[in-house]
Amino acid sequence: MSARPARRRQPTEVRRAMVLEAVPALVSERGVRGTGIRDIAAAAGVSVGTLTYHFSGVREILAESLAVQLAAYYDPLRERAAALAPRDGLDLLLAASLDEETRPHWRLWFECWQDGVWDDERSQHERYTGWHAVLRDLVLAGVADGSLRCADPDGTAARLVALVDGLALQRLRGVPPMSSEQAVAHVRTALADWTGSSHPTGE
Repeated sequence: MSARPARRRQPTEVRRAMVLEAVPALVSERGVRGTGIRDIAAAAGVSVGTLTYHFSGVREILAESLAVQLAAYYDPLRERAAALAPRDGLDLLLAASLDEETRPHWRLWFECWQDGVWDDERSQHERYTGWHAVLRDLVLAGVADGSLRCADPDGTAARLVALVDGLALQRLRGVPPMSSEQAVAHVRTALADWTGSSHPTGE
């Protein structure tokens, strides 16, 4: 009888990635409060000991997972938006923020916020500050090239951030029911109204 092959131990960065990638789907199913250390270990295919060795607890795992997921989704989008005309870049970012694919991100974000996962609020502040700056700079660029008309780019960016947040939350809550397509249509209408530009085709 041949000996069983030794189990190959994954490198630290691989095990961490496995854990962080498993969190959004798990939270979508169970919610933040229903997600424990054993649940995360089982979903990631690692031992509880691996989690306690690499992370201080569930809160750190949740916060780090969200940061990784958001960066993986939005950083490439920002690069694409920067290569487009300002009006098209704005449309790309706003529409992608409410794409069906973002549901797990939004649920993790809202539940972590609600449950105080970020005690110092630094992560929230940095994320919102960066998001606001990206939208404001695109509005300013659109005003500069004449494709947008906006007397208050900073205020417009703030309203767009708030609108996307509100639409994402309403879509998650389902009261009243709202599809991703409807949410995108709402934010496009607002962008057109607030910047004096025509409604995009969305294609």
